[in-house]
Amino acid sequence: MLHLKAVHHIAIICSDYNVSKRFYTEILGFSILNEHYRAERQSYKLDLALNGQYLIELFSFPSPPKRPSRPEALGLRHLAFAVLNLDEAVTFLNSQNVVTEPIRTDEHTLRRFTFFSDPDGLPLELYEAEGRGVEA
Repeated sequence: MLHLKAVHHIAIICSDYNVSKRFYTEILGFSILNEHYRAERQSYKLDLALNGQYLIELFSFPSPPKRPSRPEALGLRHLAFAVLNLDEAVTFLNSQNVVTEPIRTDEHTLRRFTFFSDPDGLPLELYEAEGRGVEA
């Protein structure tokens, strides 16, 4: 058996580096660990952390191919982030002109969640975790 310890990072390729960098840092609240421009590849690599944990590598490449990214497309379905107060999180995202879907409730856990997209349409989810009366 393979003994995995944790998810090390998630790699995301974006179409507009500055727009995505702002979205992930200023709106979602990730902090920058490292930022490198790789001239030979005409590519940025941005290492992002959430609450001190390295989590996302954000890349830019010239003319990356498009890929379907709605939650029901084949492949990675979405990235989900835990929040303590979904209503506050949705209000904040909407104040930043980020459109969120209507809040739904998971029929198995009774936790509330919603979907939204990053600047390239990558599906992201906010999932209400501890603190709202139902344990995870």
